[in-house]
Amino acid sequence: MKSRLSLTFLFLASVFSCLHAQKKIPEVYSNLHRDRDGRMYLEWMKDRKAYQVDKPAEYTLEGVMGQPGGTETGIAFDFNDPGFTGILYYGFIHYDDGALPYPVYFWDFEIIRQGKAHIDILNNLSGRYDMIGWQNTGRGTLGYRIISLYGEIIYDGKVSFEGTGPFRVGTTVVEGPFINLPGHERVTVSFKTNVKCRASVKVDDRVFRDPRSVTEHNIEITGLAPDTKYGYALGGVTQSQNYSFRTAPEPGSRTSFTFAYASDSRNGTGGGERNIYGVNAYIMKKIMALSLQNNTCFLQFTGDLISGYTTDKKSSELQYANWRRSIEPFSHYFPVYVGMGNHEVLEFMFLDSLNNREVKMKIDRFPFETESAEAVYIENFVMPENGPESEDGAIYDPNPRKTDFPSYKESVYHYTYDNVGMIVLNSDYWYNSTQQFIRVSSGNLHGYIMDRQLEWLKETLAMFEEDPKTDHVFVTMHTPAFPNGGHVKDDMWYDGRNEWRPYIAGRPVAKGIIERRDEFLDLVVNKNSKVVALLTGDEHNYNRLKLSNELEIYPELYFPEKITLDRDIWQINNGAAGAPYYAQEQAPWSEHVQGFTTRNALVLIRVEGKKVSMKVINPDTLELIDEAVLRD
Repeated sequence: MKSRLSLTFLFLASVFSCLHAQKKIPEVYSNLHRDRDGRMYLEWMKDRKAYQVDKPAEYTLEGVMGQPGGTETGIAFDFNDPGFTGILYYGFIHYDDGALPYPVYFWDFEIIRQGKAHIDILNNLSGRYDMIGWQNTGRGTLGYRIISLYGEIIYDGKVSFEGTGPFRVGTTVVEGPFINLPGHERVTVSFKTNVKCRASVKVDDRVFRDPRSVTEHNIEITGLAPDTKYGYALGGVTQSQNYSFRTAPEPGSRTSFTFAYASDSRNGTGGGERNIYGVNAYIMKKIMALSLQNNTCFLQFTGDLISGYTTDKKSSELQYANWRRSIEPFSHYFPVYVGMGNHEVLEFMFLDSLNNREVKMKIDRFPFETESAEAVYIENFVMPENGPESEDGAIYDPNPRKTDFPSYKESVYHYTYDNVGMIVLNSDYWYNSTQQFIRVSSGNLHGYIMDRQLEWLKETLAMFEEDPKTDHVFVTMHTPAFPNGGHVKDDMWYDGRNEWRPYIAGRPVAKGIIERRDEFLDLVVNKNSKVVALLTGDEHNYNRLKLSNELEIYPELYFPEKITLDRDIWQINNGAAGAPYYAQEQAPWSEHVQGFTTRNALVLIRVEGKKVSMKVINPDTLELIDEAVLRD
C-alpha cells in the first residue's frame, strides 16, 4: 500500500509540475505577471494592472455538430445547451447524382428547442421524397444547417445513417475528402469522420489504409504516374464516395497550366452565406467553382480565412471548420494551399480602465505548443512541413537553451508545380494585435518578417535560383510590401514610420519595418532573377503594382540606407474573397497602381513554359476585371 501511495504521489506531483510548466509565462513577453491567485495581468503603466479577461466561445464545433443519434424514426440531435433555440434545416446528399455533392434541402424544417431537435426520416423523407433510395439500400447521408433565431448561419454538418427504422448513425465523413500535398508521384487524401475507424482510399486496384483507427485521416497515395488523372474511392465509411485528382507534372516538364490566387474570406456583410460564423462561404463557393471551371491545378489562399481574433480556441476551431466546409466539394478534386493572416490570431486579452475609458491589450496565446494562433492553425490544415522551426536561435532569443517562440510549421513552406516554385511566408507570426502597446507586452508587428524566417527565405530563393527545372517563383504573404487601400497605416509601410518594430522580452529589434521591407525586397528582387510576383492580400480589394526603380518608396525624411531595385517584378494584391471592402488610399506609389477594384476577385495565373500571364475575374458575376502579361 505504501508503495502505491508513493507512486500516486509521484504521479500527481508530475502532473502538477506539467500543468505549472504549461502556465509559465514565456520569456519573450514583458511586464506579464500572475497575482497570488494565479490570475494573469499586464503591468502596462506604473501601478496600473490590466487583468486577463477572455471571452468564451459562443458556439463550439463539438456543440453545433449536435451529437446525432439514431431513433425509431430518424436522427435526434442534442446541441448540449438547454438555452439554445434555433432552426434546423436538412436534406439528403445524393453522392451518385453529379460530381459536386451538396445537400438538397427538404421543404420543411425543425425547431431546435432547449438545445434539441429531431429529423423524422421515416415519415418525412420516404416515398416521393426518397431521392437517394435509402428505403432500398438501408443507408444514406443527410446534410443539415444550424441557424440561430436571429438568422445567423452557424454551421453546416453531415450525418450518415443506416437502417430503415429504427435508424443508426453510421460512420460519417463529416469533412472532406481534401486533396493535399500533390506531387508528380504521390498525393495525400485527408478527411475527418465522426467516430474512429480504419478508413481506406482505393486508387485503381490498390487500396491504401489508415495504419490504425482514427477520426482524422491523412492517407498518402504513392506510386503514381506524373500528370495523370486518377479516380479514387473512400472505404470503411457508411457512404462510399468517388472522386478524382490529377498528379502534378514531372518537375521541369514545362506543360501549360493555370493556378488561382485569393485571400481574405472572413465574414462579409449582407446576411446569409456571406457569414457562416466567421466565413464568407458565399464568395468562397463562387471562387472554388470558378477555379474548377478554369481547370486550375491548385488554389493558393494566403490569410484571413476566418474572422478570428478569438480568445477561445474552440471558437477558432468552429470557424476553421466552416471555412473547410466552404471549399467542399470542389476540394475533393484539387488542392488548396493556405497561409496565415492577422485574423487567424488567437489571443489573451487584458482589460483595464483609465479616465473612464476601457483599455484593451492583447498578445498571442500560450502555451505556444497548444494554444497559440500558430498551433491551432497547424491542427486544422495539412500543408508542407519544409519551413523553419521557429524564431528560436535568433540573436534576440532570450534563452537559447529552451523553446521560446511559436512554431512556423505549415505556415511557412515552399512547394513546386512543374516549373513554378511557390514560397509561402507568415507575416503575422507571433502577432500582437494591439501594436500601440507592443513596447509594454512585447510581440511581433503586423507585416514584419522576423530574422529566422528571413534567413529561410534567403536559402529557399537560392535553392530555386539554382534549380534548372524552376523557371518562375512566386512569393506569397498576407501583407503587401506596398499597401494601397485599407492598410497604409501598417503592413510594410506604417505611414512611412520606420520606428515600428517587434519587441522581444521588452527590447526592440535592430531593424525597423521599412529597413526590414528593404531587406526583403533585396532578396526577392535583386538577389533572385526568377521571382515573378508577390501575391498579397490583407487589403480587401484587387490591384497590381509594378515594382521598379521608378517608384517612390520612402517618406520625405528617411535617413537609413536606401535600396535600389535592379529589375521589375509585380505585386498582385487580391484580398477580395469576401471580406468587407477597402477603398484606395494615397501612398507615394499610388500613381503607379493599376486595375484597382473593390469587386470580389479571383486571380488566375496562366503558365505556358517561359510565359506567364494573368486574368482576374469577378467570381460572383463572371466579369473580366483585369488581365496582363507578367513575363514574356
